[in-house]
Amino acid sequence: MTEPAKPRARELGVPLPGTPGGLNAITDVPGVEVGTVELLSSRDPALATRGIQVQTGVTAILPRGRDPQPKPVWAGQFSLNGNGEMTGAHWVRDGGWLAGPIMISNSHAIGPCHTAAVRWMIETYGATWEDNHLWAMPVVAETYDGVLNDINGLHVTEACARAALEAARPGPVAEGNSGGGAGMICYEFKGGTGTASRRIGIDGTAFTLGALVQANHGLRPWLTVAGQPVGREMPEHRIADMMTERGSIIVILATDLPLSPGQLERLARRAAIGIGRGGTPGGNNSGDIFLAFSTANEMALPQLSGPWRQMTCLNDELLDPVYLAAVEAVEEAVLNALCAAEDVPMARPATGICRAMDTGRLMELLRR
Repeated sequence: MTEPAKPRARELGVPLPGTPGGLNAITDVPGVEVGTVELLSSRDPALATRGIQVQTGVTAILPRGRDPQPKPVWAGQFSLNGNGEMTGAHWVRDGGWLAGPIMISNSHAIGPCHTAAVRWMIETYGATWEDNHLWAMPVVAETYDGVLNDINGLHVTEACARAALEAARPGPVAEGNSGGGAGMICYEFKGGTGTASRRIGIDGTAFTLGALVQANHGLRPWLTVAGQPVGREMPEHRIADMMTERGSIIVILATDLPLSPGQLERLARRAAIGIGRGGTPGGNNSGDIFLAFSTANEMALPQLSGPWRQMTCLNDELLDPVYLAAVEAVEEAVLNALCAAEDVPMARPATGICRAMDTGRLMELLRR
């Protein structure tokens, strides 16, 4: 049996702008699927092979679900601060598209996640892939979970990453201590996975923009919620090893709105404003790395296409509400990660507890 989900930020009454989709999640974008898998020595003590707690996992995003044809999505990428990794980002910036899964885990799990994604693409796309000498360059991103997890034990394997891919589904997304966010810390509270979405109406047509974050960034005094500097009013249970910024945040933005690669790169930049609303300046030791993709303008891989390509994209003059939706969704996704998270014991040093944010105290401060 699983515990009932904790109230999300909007359910608590945090005054958040904008109109979310039905799930208030990245999976409100049609076709997008998300899967999460955790490795927790609290559930399976045998995982702690080095006598250090294991608290980690993998998040997998399938932009086009399980479509057996390798159809890319248009994409754009931006790094606010590059102290981190996102594989495939060079090609996204040059080519303007990506194919296959997006995966997020801890800093030392890039390899097995990449291998799992490549193998998934080879098996899913079958003869089309084999017969056309196609190459795989999946997006795999990371944040550091070594404070709560035995990161140097290299516990995330290809099988674990593949399990996250197999778990990917439409519908609600597990937040907080889920997937790659299992061992992450945000503003010195337990952080992790968060998601949110916004509805956008353009020329009489409804579109959706969704955000998913792996939030592992920020110092307590910086934390700002709904414009209020609440972090400095909650000084309890700070983490002694985190008096300077040592974390990161990955943001994935998805939309069904037709946007060009250049527009998607500019959209990805707006994730910086979204996380900035939470108070972070984007510290020197933080990897603040963002990617945006659009499922519109469905196409075959360029290697399988003819000489000409056509696409529809939004007039730049109408981008402002799209940018605003991204900022709002990212801000809310980080708050949802904080609200959903649960206390986790420290791994290094093996004393103390990384506390989840006291949402009752948060609402008391906001009301005041």
